[in-house]
Amino acid sequence: MKIFSTAKEAIEKLESNQTIMVGGFGLIGAPLTLIDELTQKDVSGLTIISNNLGEKGKGLGILVNQKKVKKGIGSYFTSNRDVGDAYQRGELELELLPQGTLAESIRAGGAGIGGYYTKTGVGTELSVGKEEKEINGVKYIFEPALKANVALVRAWKADTLGNLVYYKTARNFNPMMATAADYVIAEVDEIVQPGELSPEEIITPHLFVNGIVKATKILTKDGVKSVG
Repeated sequence: MKIFSTAKEAIEKLESNQTIMVGGFGLIGAPLTLIDELTQKDVSGLTIISNNLGEKGKGLGILVNQKKVKKGIGSYFTSNRDVGDAYQRGELELELLPQGTLAESIRAGGAGIGGYYTKTGVGTELSVGKEEKEINGVKYIFEPALKANVALVRAWKADTLGNLVYYKTARNFNPMMATAADYVIAEVDEIVQPGELSPEEIITPHLFVNGIVKATKILTKDGVKSVG
């Protein structure tokens, strides 16, 4: 596990055409410092797995406008009108999943499960092309697990070993994404010494985390602000 001095150093290994999981619900709990640095990096053809693709001109929305995103996999794309416009122009592929299905598919990927059957989406357009199976008289569709090359997550505190603690609703998709990627970078507000975090408050154990970096951009009631 490495403590990076800058976000630029933290995302150095990210490459074009990778699949990247990004935590957050809207901008809440999103790793805004890492996303901002990614907007400065010369990459393209990215597949982004995230609840949504940011907001108009904010967060992952900047990457969409830069045409660095080839495909988005998520559940709430209408929070950013630019995403719909890019899709209509044929510049962006979208895979829409119900929010619970998105969460469970990521969890399955982190748990080493290849996929699962769910009733959600049966009989709708979301089930087109998916395997259907009847179990005890009930129809289900098969959903494959989701995994990624890299996960960018946002936590509140980390110790120098890489154990992570989350703050309130920032604990949305971040913990499960930290289990479902080959390489995990955590953006945090504070880095403390081992033993300063209570074992009961640690949500993501250090064995899932490859690197941490201090946040320099945070979300406030007035929008995204630079700190530090």
